[in-house]
Amino acid sequence: MAELKYLTFENTDGVAKITLNRPKHNVLDINMMKELNGKLEELTGDAALKCLVLQAEGPSWCAGVEVGDHKPDMVDEMIGTFNRIFELMDRLEVPTIAAVHGACLGGGMEVAIACDIIIASEKAVFGQPEIKLGFFPPYAAIRLPQLVGPSKSIEICTTGKRYTARQALTMGLVSHVADENDFSGAVQEMIKEIGHCSPLIIRLNKRAVKSHLGMRFTDALAGVSDLFLNTLMRTEDTLEGIQSFEEKRRAVWKNK
Repeated sequence: MAELKYLTFENTDGVAKITLNRPKHNVLDINMMKELNGKLEELTGDAALKCLVLQAEGPSWCAGVEVGDHKPDMVDEMIGTFNRIFELMDRLEVPTIAAVHGACLGGGMEVAIACDIIIASEKAVFGQPEIKLGFFPPYAAIRLPQLVGPSKSIEICTTGKRYTARQALTMGLVSHVADENDFSGAVQEMIKEIGHCSPLIIRLNKRAVKSHLGMRFTDALAGVSDLFLNTLMRTEDTLEGIQSFEEKRRAVWKNK
């Protein structure tokens, strides 16, 4: 396996952590994105995985995508490599957490909002400043309306404005904001809560949410009921959950 140059990676007890580490501001270039895609591809096949955390070293979480990679002779490769991040993240069946501190801008914000949960430090700053350089953010144009609605999405994309963590929380972009001194603890608490659960049941919970988005209510209710009765209730871990509750003990998950 090739040595990582722009990322660090660890996977312990079902919790994978990918840390962006390209000084000074973790700006994504094609090679860094290829490294990220390689790790995401590995994780899609990890049946023991419980969650993925994307975090970063340095003063910024990620300040965007390398401007030079937008030039005509490189832009096709850049967009293809960049889009692959979102395709792979969409395939991950476990919760994905962006632990965001500092600047989270442009392509960096797009990677953050691709995660299921964003935990932001009080000093985090969010924005899509692409318009100021004559671009638009392709993934954000799809994802932002799901998070904050079309009106706010248009504001974010057409003004290039920066938003504080608290403003991002108010608009629904961010799930949690933590004081700078409590930030690491808040991330660990979220990991701990997820980590107590069965990997299989974690996946089924995420599937129950994602697979019924946009469906008519009656179809969605029928679909989620089928998943509950014919998949969930046939797992050993659900039966173990019931039994452990009745026996007043901690469940021993088999991931089956």
